[in-house]
Amino acid sequence: MPLMDKPLEELRSYLPDREEPEDFDAFWTETLAEARRHDRPAVFTPYDACLTEVNVFDVSFPGFGGDPVAGWLLVPASATGPLPCVVGFLGYGGGRGFPYEWLTWPSAGYAHLLMDTRGQGGSLQPGATGDPHGSAGSSSPGMVTRGIQDPADYYYRRVFTDAVRAVDAARSHPSVDPERIVIAGGSQGGGIALAASALADGVTAALVDQPSLCHFRRALDVVEGNAYREIWTYLRTHRDSAEQVFRTLSYFDGVNFAARAHVPALFSVALMDDICPPSTVFAAYNHWAGPRSIRVWPWNRHEGGGYFQDLEQLRFLRALRSDGPTGLDNGPLHTA
Repeated sequence: MPLMDKPLEELRSYLPDREEPEDFDAFWTETLAEARRHDRPAVFTPYDACLTEVNVFDVSFPGFGGDPVAGWLLVPASATGPLPCVVGFLGYGGGRGFPYEWLTWPSAGYAHLLMDTRGQGGSLQPGATGDPHGSAGSSSPGMVTRGIQDPADYYYRRVFTDAVRAVDAARSHPSVDPERIVIAGGSQGGGIALAASALADGVTAALVDQPSLCHFRRALDVVEGNAYREIWTYLRTHRDSAEQVFRTLSYFDGVNFAARAHVPALFSVALMDDICPPSTVFAAYNHWAGPRSIRVWPWNRHEGGGYFQDLEQLRFLRALRSDGPTGLDNGPLHTA
């Protein structure tokens, strides 16, 4: 297919105004304070995954409203001290699946906590976390429009809160160095990663691939696929609700989180992506407040760099690791 968005030269300088509510920071401060009042500790139950070189734990931690959220924690069996930990988030529809699907990071010497996404896991890998909260209004099929009439009721308020609490859970495990946390995710997981990078404690670096949930107005102007299609379908029916919908989405826009994230980040973008259009990715990338670099995949669609990008990420984190006891280092990066 031909390129479906702006030319790369324009994308590199694309810096749209942020649509941000005045109480954005207060909204998230209050949301996370309420979530942390459910201070039940995370539970790590040893799990027999038939793996000899990786120790696996079935994780349960309190997320939004204290709801139990599942995950996997994988730790190299040879670890002798606290390790940097990659906290990962999943694409739309995916669940945590099986431990042997997630061996890259422990094979490279990192602990890896993978968060299950509440209410999902029915269309890709199986999930293990429900979403017990209903929404006051109607929605289109899927998750993206649940509670979209009110930021306090919106589905991703719960998911992003879960993500911050996943970082809290990872930092509480004795095999994890609480000051060496890497956030990682692609597509929906990339949008969650943007939020967690800005909101969670102890984050040292971020890996963000083809993030969704960014620059919503532009996304809806350019594509109608996957999650954005659900919003378009909702607006097509609720013709008088557009401004309220976009107000709600402004509390969850990855561009606004990117402007609050100060750690080194590696992004990736695919120029033929018709699910998460390149201009929305560059909107978040160009607003990122910390050191940043981006890997551009000119000929790919939403699959992006795939295993090639995995290698880029491994190299990126290796470059950030020092020889000293502090592990990941926040030194400057070259901007692509």
